[in-house]
Amino acid sequence: MRPIERAAIVVLVVVPLLSGCGGSEDSDAADTAAGKASLGPIDLADCTDWDQASEEARRRSIDEIARFAGGPVAATGGGQGALLSAEEAYQLFENTCANEYARGFKLYKLYSRGAAFGGS
Repeated sequence: MRPIERAAIVVLVVVPLLSGCGGSEDSDAADTAAGKASLGPIDLADCTDWDQASEEARRRSIDEIARFAGGPVAATGGGQGALLSAEEAYQLFENTCANEYARGFKLYKLYSRGAAFGGS
């Protein structure tokens, strides 16, 4: 068998097997229909994730962001980061993420900036 024939057989046999790897379209559709259960890594979560998430996932993410943002601030020698209440954060994300231009805005950055101007 010539090398070109072997390559063609490999392509015909292996490619269909590889195309079945990964998530299924059915599970992706179910996630979208029911709202995402999680926003994923909090440093990567953006307004698109917020818009697609369930309320439970949104609330959980706010808690995670608050733990991160309210932690120690090294530059000030031991202070704590400013915080928003859970309801203030929820409204901040709802209002900001409602705008199409904000799809890629990172939630932790929105939170940190919002807390700096009005946090407790």
